[in-house]
Amino acid sequence: FDRDGTLKEEVGYVNHPALMRLMPSAAEAIRRAQAAGYFAVVTTNQAGVARGYMSEDVVRATMTRFEELLAAEGVKVDGLYYCPHHPSSKDKRYSAACRCRKPAPGMVEAACRDLPIDLTRSAVVGDKYFSDMAMAHALGIRGIFVLTGYGLGEREYQSHTWPRPPEYIARDALDAVAWLTRSAS
Repeated sequence: FDRDGTLKEEVGYVNHPALMRLMPSAAEAIRRAQAAGYFAVVTTNQAGVARGYMSEDVVRATMTRFEELLAAEGVKVDGLYYCPHHPSSKDKRYSAACRCRKPAPGMVEAACRDLPIDLTRSAVVGDKYFSDMAMAHALGIRGIFVLTGYGLGEREYQSHTWPRPPEYIARDALDAVAWLTRSAS
């Protein structure tokens, strides 16, 4: 799963844990994915670090808050990965070309090293075509595009630029998981 706009409300750069708000269906989507035998792994680009809007300590604090909100609903993700890099960064620590910034596959590769993930059964669920869906297609796995976060606007105003459609367009993360489990049967 993508985080921002998919599992948590899209509010721009989350530079304080108090700004963290789960999407209404986030916990249930994770619960159902795990119940169906999937690992719930979250990947998120956090370019605010590279752009100097926040430190990695702030990103870690917001990630902790994200996990606390999910725990309050009885859910725990199996993996949580972020990329602090962006090619336009003036800070050399964060401007280097990396394999972790979506659409590059580095965060998924890290998850595959940490967990026994079967990519042939996997999917990427996200609200941005040229990061989330492009990563899915580069990995050769299914891409499920959600209409939450930036999704509705991207579909309506930018889908004509998509080189290929996602495998499914879902209302939200819960609808994405429902389609994924139906298509796996």
